[in-house]
Amino acid sequence: MATATTTGSNLVEAQPRTERGKNETRRLRRGGRVPAVLYGAKQPSLTLSVDPKQISRILSSETGHNTIFDLQAGDERTKAMIVDWQYEPIKGSLLHIDLKRIAMDERLKVSVPVMLKGEAAGVKQQGGILEQVLREVELECLPADIPSHIDADISELVFGKLMRVSDLAHIDRVKFLTDPNQTVAHIISVKEEVVAAPEAVAAEAAAPAEPEVIKKGKQEVAEGETEAAEAKPEKAEKPEKKEKK
Repeated sequence: MATATTTGSNLVEAQPRTERGKNETRRLRRGGRVPAVLYGAKQPSLTLSVDPKQISRILSSETGHNTIFDLQAGDERTKAMIVDWQYEPIKGSLLHIDLKRIAMDERLKVSVPVMLKGEAAGVKQQGGILEQVLREVELECLPADIPSHIDADISELVFGKLMRVSDLAHIDRVKFLTDPNQTVAHIISVKEEVVAAPEAVAAEAAAPAEPEVIKKGKQEVAEGETEAAEAKPEKAEKPEKKEKK
């Protein structure tokens, strides 16, 4: 398993920049550079520009954003790590990079991917589906001890059994910070869609429609009652009583 430390051949050269603002960042990107910020180690922050190809190469490496590399920023040379990055949503090009100075003798917190190994018995023998619930775990260790990933052997995973963080292979000098009871993976069943049989569909299609005659009959009765009511003669008005003189 690879660790996050790289050799000096992976040197990233950053150029200090004094101007800020949207116009400056556009100018940098047109010139093939990406704006970046360097901070950490109780030192002042620096605004920089970097080569996006070098950053993309690091992000796509086995250790990814946890890679520790040498950064030359003007007169300063330091160990650094990528802590945040932004992509342009349509073209997918890098827009901005956040870098952090790394002290090799100080422990730090990182998130490391969990990689499932083997073929689960619940899939191979029971016909279930493997579901990975947790894809990263948080660790604390020295920069030189950051693993590229954590292996999870799922060979014995069957229905009703959960693989938890506590079941993962723990590494010397690395402390797990993620809840040990959190589920990493389990086996779920295939949800079958209930489809009506062709005979049932045909029988339903051949069945007579809800008797509209009944509704019509009720309507006719109602209309008949209305006509009968209209046909009744109006009551004669009572003669007015004559006033006694």
